[in-house]
Amino acid sequence: MIAVENLRKRYGKTQAVDGLSFTVEPGRVVGFLGPNGAGKTTTLRILLGLVHANSGQATILGKNYSQLERPFCQVGAVLEASGFHPGRKARNHLRVLARAGHAPAKRVDEVLATVGLEGAAKKRVGGYSLGMRQRLALASALLGDPGVLILDEPANGLDPEGIRWLRDFLRSLAAEGRAVLISSHVLSEVEQTVDEVVIINKGKLVAHGSVEELKRGKDGRVRVASPQAKALEEKLAKAGFVVSKDGDALLVAGATSAQVGEIAAKSSLVLHELSPLATQLEDVFLDLTSEEKK
Repeated sequence: MIAVENLRKRYGKTQAVDGLSFTVEPGRVVGFLGPNGAGKTTTLRILLGLVHANSGQATILGKNYSQLERPFCQVGAVLEASGFHPGRKARNHLRVLARAGHAPAKRVDEVLATVGLEGAAKKRVGGYSLGMRQRLALASALLGDPGVLILDEPANGLDPEGIRWLRDFLRSLAAEGRAVLISSHVLSEVEQTVDEVVIINKGKLVAHGSVEELKRGKDGRVRVASPQAKALEEKLAKAGFVVSKDGDALLVAGATSAQVGEIAAKSSLVLHELSPLATQLEDVFLDLTSEEKK
């Protein structure tokens, strides 16, 4: 389990993390989201003992990272996929890590197979693509068979097939009872992968819940087209709806298709299109973070 409680960190005049609290339970994949500069990386680095907080707690399995008895076997982390010696072969890189972390030697070939790199195990890392380095970084994190995984932008550099593999893989890790925290800017992929999301901005928590819960909390939108668009727009605005233009059509915020259709019918207005727009995680994210910026 990961627990962040009233966490604060300041760099000079900049409050990077400001009273942040959230948890990641075993068996869950949690997306950690926020715009650039929101405090995500600082939070992850505090969790991993790389940065000291000014106040609050950031614990893994109930302890600070420095207090864990066998951190290599309890926490797997990927903050960047560039910490490899380019002249070293992938298998040798993992052998060094396994020995340092007191992991069984057999784990090297097991994790290489798990991430799909068994065929490239004898290649030097300098010849790896970004996607292959991401897989090797993930293999490094899995060497100790940890119960907690903290991954920063794990899909970076992966092709569509690799992204789909990562999605299924993360879900399988959670199904085994592991707690998985992933930071990512690929919101469409996060939406398909995670059980819940934590959204922060300016170091503060702005939302925490399942994707469906957050999407239900956002007003819907309806796209409507009519040869009498101006008259329809006036009727919708008079009814209290916020209307904007989308080409020749209108976008109506906070409305259902039934409400828009009834208003048009009462005024005998012809409709050529009337369709609800599905709310995406990206819509929720942009609404929440833009509101915080105002």
